[in-house]
Amino acid sequence: MSAAAPRPSVLFVCVHNAGRSQMAAAFLTRLAGDRVEVRSAGSAPAAAVNPAVVEAMNEAGVDISAETPKVLTPEAVQASDVVITMGCGDTCPVFPGKRYLDWQLDDPAGQGVDAVRPIRDAIEQRVRGLLAELGVPAGA
Repeated sequence: MSAAAPRPSVLFVCVHNAGRSQMAAAFLTRLAGDRVEVRSAGSAPAAAVNPAVVEAMNEAGVDISAETPKVLTPEAVQASDVVITMGCGDTCPVFPGKRYLDWQLDDPAGQGVDAVRPIRDAIEQRVRGLLAELGVPAGA
């Protein structure tokens, strides 16, 4: 008998952990279920998740109203197989042996829900692509 492959672990990072990284983590959690370990964090976390982001995600059937921005720690990076940055520049710690991806996405900070929708949709498509790369089938 072979042991089951370990779950891949993905960390999404943006500056405030109030928009892009929250949306990406929520989509990955929804699509992968418990087949992927999901984290999100920010280099300078905001006090709360962007209300326009919460509204846009609700429209997509994903409730992130209970999420709170978390501070990025070296431990979170070390515990992750894939680190996806979204506009945090040089503030993200880099460790050898980790796979880093940088997703160039507009920042939803200060934007209304109309501006957040296309960012949300782009993030969902990238998350679906990431699942395919990881060999994890996407759920509902």
